[in-house]
Amino acid sequence: MIRLFKHYIPYPVLILGLIDFLLLLAAAEVGWIFRAVQINMEVGNIFDRPAPIFSFAFALQLALIAVGVYGPEALQSLRFAAARILVAISLGVIFLSLLAFVLPGATLWRSNSLYAMICAIVFLMVIRVMLGTMLDSDIFKRRLLILGAGPRAARIAALEKRPECGFIVAGYVAMNEGATVIDSAIRRQDIANLPQHVIDLEVSEVVLALEERRNALPVADLLTIKTTGVHVNDLSSFLERETGRVDLDSVNPSWFIFSDGFSSGRRLSTTFKRGFDIFLSFLLLLLTGPIILLFALLIRLESRGGSFFRQERVGLYGQKFNILKLRSMRADAEPNGKAIWASENDPRITRIGNFIRKVRIDELPQAWSVLKGEMSFVGPRPERPQFVDDLQTQMPYYPERHIVKPGITGWAQINYPYGASIEDSRHKLEYDLYYAKNYTPFLDLLIILQTIRVVLWPEGAR
Repeated sequence: MIRLFKHYIPYPVLILGLIDFLLLLAAAEVGWIFRAVQINMEVGNIFDRPAPIFSFAFALQLALIAVGVYGPEALQSLRFAAARILVAISLGVIFLSLLAFVLPGATLWRSNSLYAMICAIVFLMVIRVMLGTMLDSDIFKRRLLILGAGPRAARIAALEKRPECGFIVAGYVAMNEGATVIDSAIRRQDIANLPQHVIDLEVSEVVLALEERRNALPVADLLTIKTTGVHVNDLSSFLERETGRVDLDSVNPSWFIFSDGFSSGRRLSTTFKRGFDIFLSFLLLLLTGPIILLFALLIRLESRGGSFFRQERVGLYGQKFNILKLRSMRADAEPNGKAIWASENDPRITRIGNFIRKVRIDELPQAWSVLKGEMSFVGPRPERPQFVDDLQTQMPYYPERHIVKPGITGWAQINYPYGASIEDSRHKLEYDLYYAKNYTPFLDLLIILQTIRVVLWPEGAR
């Protein structure tokens, strides 16, 4: 993996993305040539038209990211990839066609988009047929040596079985730290020279998965291994990188203290984020205002009660505020004001409410809270005070999710289905902590793009 703006990206994804961008440039140029020949216009040179060519490639590249073309499913299934590519290119071309109305050369730009679109689909599918097996092969997978053979090491063994796994475990070493559950593990006393064993196995990373570090941590050997250029990592940091979340079962306070991250308070990042929130929330309210009013009317017609409702939530540093949402449940959904988790096929949800929940329309009025500064566009979802009080007593590090402003969308929302239980909240907390720890504007942009995928394919919405 390569770390880009504090976020890890697998090498196959990065390589495929770069190839796709070059192919999109080629598709735009070929489409331009086809159209020029058709209308008997001079073809000219690609450098004479950089704006339409690069705009086409850039817009479609963002659309590919947004609909999940570089996700694990699309990398492993050609049929899945084809469906997402068609949607991405359609969205990208529609956006460019609308944008072309306000840009010079609009007529020629719109007329050649069909040819470029067809070429893009062909090029992107051909490259996936050619590189499909190579991208999923062991060429790009890192070789690991795991120090430990207990339950912590077994978690890595479970990760290795996932189809999208980006590493191969070359071996396990039982370090005399307790029970052994990995049958193939080699005992430490049977290895004469641990650094040489690492070299012989041609591993690029050693992961410490010891059950108990006291009297089991080979400091001198690890120092030698490190100086040979092999990366040495602890289990918590390894799991954070591989899963995109902070694993609550393996972390401890010292890991939070000494690991890098939690730099969201820097003035430049905070200023950028606030400016971005103001612009995006104002634009969202402006564009979706008619949609909000339409569904507010439909809600009022379907069931008694107001179309909107306010609800108290916990925000930055534990401060309470009220969010505004479109009502998706019956007016008497919570008798006596007692907070109740939403469940699958919840009978309290109305027919209109079921639809607006699936496509996230009920969340749109929260842009007003973003504009006021109580929320951010991207961040952990704000929870109700009653739920926060319960969750803080049952989960370690839960208050740490409040060091960043809550958001309309977030890292947990695009990576985990709708959560309506303590266990779901625990998993979502792991993603929220990852976001709080690794926040950058790049991660915000990635989340916003991926939110489009969640809206188009609303798995897990309740």
